[in-house]
Amino acid sequence: MVDLVSGEELWLWRRQAQQQAIAQDIPAAELDWLLQEMIGLDRLSLRLELFKEQPQILLRLPFAELMQLWEQRVATRVPVQYLAGATTWRNFVLRVSPAVLIPRPETEEIIDLAKDLAKDLAKQLAAFQSGHWADLGTGSGAIALGLADAFPEAVVHAIDRSSEALAIAQQNAEQLGLSRIRFYQGDWFEPIASLQGNLSGMVSNPPYIPSRLIAELQPEVSRHEPHLALDGGADGLDCIRQLVSAAPLYLKSGGIWLVELMQGQADTVAQLLVAQGSYRQIQVHADLAGIDRFVSATRI
Repeated sequence: MVDLVSGEELWLWRRQAQQQAIAQDIPAAELDWLLQEMIGLDRLSLRLELFKEQPQILLRLPFAELMQLWEQRVATRVPVQYLAGATTWRNFVLRVSPAVLIPRPETEEIIDLAKDLAKDLAKQLAAFQSGHWADLGTGSGAIALGLADAFPEAVVHAIDRSSEALAIAQQNAEQLGLSRIRFYQGDWFEPIASLQGNLSGMVSNPPYIPSRLIAELQPEVSRHEPHLALDGGADGLDCIRQLVSAAPLYLKSGGIWLVELMQGQADTVAQLLVAQGSYRQIQVHADLAGIDRFVSATRI
C-alpha cells in the first residue's frame, strides 16, 4: 500500500520528529535514514530540505504508519534498523529483524582481519584462500556474506541455533547472489562434523556479554535484540571457551581461529588459547577505536 503526502506536510512532521529525537537523546540522523529507507528520499534532498516544495511525495507506506514507526523508536526504543527491516554493513544492505543481532560497524573489521591473516598464511600454504570457512553463530549472515565476498573461491558454512535467524541469513545470501554459502541449524560445529580437520578458518561473533550486564545495556539492545545472541554466561566467555576447545578438531594445520569479544576479555581469551595447547601465533587486535576487539590464532 502506498500513500501521498505534500512536501510541506512531511517537512512539518520531520521537524517535530527531529525535536523528539533530540529530547530522547536519539541521533537525529536515524530519522533521515528511516525516511531514505521507507520513502526513498535521497540524503541531499533531506539535508537541504528540497522536498518541502514538492506538491506531492509518493510514500511506500501510509503516512500514518510511518509516524507510528517513529513513535515506536521514541517511545519504546525499538532500533531503527528493525523498524526499516534493513541495515547497512560493509558494502551490503542486509535484512534484519528482532530474530537477529543488528550487525555493528566494528564487526566489519573482522573480515579484513580474516583476509590479512589468510594472505600471510598463503605464503606458506597453497590456495589457503579457498577451501572451507565457517561462520559460527551467523545471525543475519553478515560475517558469512563478508567471507564469501572476501574469498570468492571458498565455500562458507554458516551455522546458527535459531531457525528464524537462519531464514533471515538465507534471504540475505539469495538477495546478494552469494550462493556458495551453506546454512545449518545447530550448536557451533556440530552440524559440520564431516568437515573435521578440513576448515581453513573459523570466524565468530559469539555471545560475550556477562549475564548480569545485559539489563544494563542500552534499552535498544536489552529490550529488543535477541538475548540468545548476547548472553555469554557468568563471565561472558562460555561460548568462547567452547570455540577454543572444539575448533582444533575442525581446523586443518595452519587454520585460522578468529573471534570478536568485548573490551577487557582479550587477555583472558589469549590465555585460554595458550592453555588449550593446539594454537600458535596468538594475537590480540584492536578495532578502529583502539579497543582490543578481536583475538586470532592458528592451529598447530
